Amino acid sequence: MPGLELREMEKSGRQTFCCGAGGGRMWMEETRGTRINVERTSQALATGAATVATECPFCMTMLKDGLDAAPENAAGTVRAVDIAELLAESLAPTQPAGRALPVLQ
Repeated sequence: MPGLELREMEKSGRQTFCCGAGGGRMWMEETRGTRINVERTSQALATGAATVATECPFCMTMLKDGLDAAPENAAGTVRAVDIAELLAESLAPTQPAGRALPVLQ
């Protein structure tokens, strides 16, 4: 994708760190330590990226919740999106062949 700068989180690839929902942590109350999604969100914020992209619906939910709760993201400058949304945003708008779209003024 043009203009994309990939920034991996500290724990990725074979050494990845689950957001917690794959293990059902989305529905569990955690009484000790830091919630898993809060820790993973901190790792995402540490990259300095403005967008966190994932293809996993669990990660999407957990990271959105983490970003909404993160004091470092109080202004809402970092967003979580599905990779398909990111790809769709990168596409140039198209119009049907032979027909001009009306211009409203």
